[in-house]
Amino acid sequence: MGTRTVEVDYYLYPGLIFAQKEMCMVTTVLGSCVSVCLWDPVYNTGGINHYMLPLWNGEGLPSPKYGNIAIRKLIEKMMALGCRKENLKAKVFGGGAVLQTSGGLLNVGERNIILAEDILAEEKIPIISRDVGGSQGRKLIFCTGSGTVLVKKILSRVENSK
Repeated sequence: MGTRTVEVDYYLYPGLIFAQKEMCMVTTVLGSCVSVCLWDPVYNTGGINHYMLPLWNGEGLPSPKYGNIAIRKLIEKMMALGCRKENLKAKVFGGGAVLQTSGGLLNVGERNIILAEDILAEEKIPIISRDVGGSQGRKLIFCTGSGTVLVKKILSRVENSK
């Protein structure tokens, strides 16, 4: 079995899910949004979502812009690629209070983090790494073939002007 090389780079927009067997570097930028990265170390396959709000209210189509849809759809997508749920490991990022109000807009970031932790616990998928909360945004680069995530904190304009 030869070594795999990076074939594709992909930018993950809010409200989307990405998973594939081929190695890929997926980049996304988070504020109050959260990304859950799943990786199966047995099959060296990874996937990531980027959701904006914690709960779908039942109106319209169930979109992955909502955490309760995005996390379960990512698990389904990983399993469709041949992964086994018992092999999956999770990494959770984002959920910053980046808006300059008390706790951010309705504490969306905090609610997004709690939802990810709750669903992953319910699905019995361990969270092996996290970088969540705070007041900064984050730029992520996730390697689907190794499960590695690079995180760069993004200073807000208020912090930059100090």
